[in-house]
Amino acid sequence: MQKINKNKLKEIALERIKILFREAKLNPEKANRYVELARKIGMKVNLSIPKEYKRKYCKHCNNYFILGNYRVRTRNKMIVYYCLNCKKYMKFKIQKSL
Repeated sequence: MQKINKNKLKEIALERIKILFREAKLNPEKANRYVELARKIGMKVNLSIPKEYKRKYCKHCNNYFILGNYRVRTRNKMIVYYCLNCKKYMKFKIQKSL
């Protein structure tokens, strides 16, 4: 059996994560499962999920954010995402644009 180097594995995993988030957007019934699978793939190869996808789900309950199941507020130079499913929140710093 041939060994695949780690960079190739991470590249394949990133591609699969992107596909799963694309499918989650198209299929809301299975979106939470797709997010769960994407996180497992990332953890298996020690790959962090890209920034544009991190804000699309709750890190506590893997709930994919669809209009109506989350709330977004700005507070003290932070963006706060509040999940209406598990009642927890996530904070992100506001990016400064030049």
